[in-house]
Amino acid sequence: MLPVETFKAVVDATPLISIDLLIENEGKYLLGRRTNKPAKGYFFSFGGRILKNETIDNAMTRIAQNELNIELQSKLKLIGVFEHFYDDSIYEGMSTHYVNLAYEYKVEEIPNLPTEQHNEYQWFTIDELLKSEQVHKYVKDYFRG
Repeated sequence: MLPVETFKAVVDATPLISIDLLIENEGKYLLGRRTNKPAKGYFFSFGGRILKNETIDNAMTRIAQNELNIELQSKLKLIGVFEHFYDDSIYEGMSTHYVNLAYEYKVEEIPNLPTEQHNEYQWFTIDELLKSEQVHKYVKDYFRG
């Protein structure tokens, strides 16, 4: 893990590479209401940045375990590559830029969802999430044709 001052300089100077997991069950997608910046207060997909020397597969495994308390049992489907630009970040007065790899993963159930990153969870159909003002616009981009 990077020291705080080093990571702060990285966030300020470069894009971060991240992964979002779109968790699907019977045509509905699980989103969590974020408890921290950026996108605090919005329903968002689950994800995080890829760490230095970490493979994409290992990052997906880590993110699924940390954010959803699940072990991935099969390959994930790549949805696409997206860019997220935020006016804020975890650091005061600093913006954030992500190059984001979005993947879909089908589940039957998710037990004991963690509350560190999200304090509320909800299943949405694509139509519901596209219409909801509580779902962040970057999540909606994953589902627009």
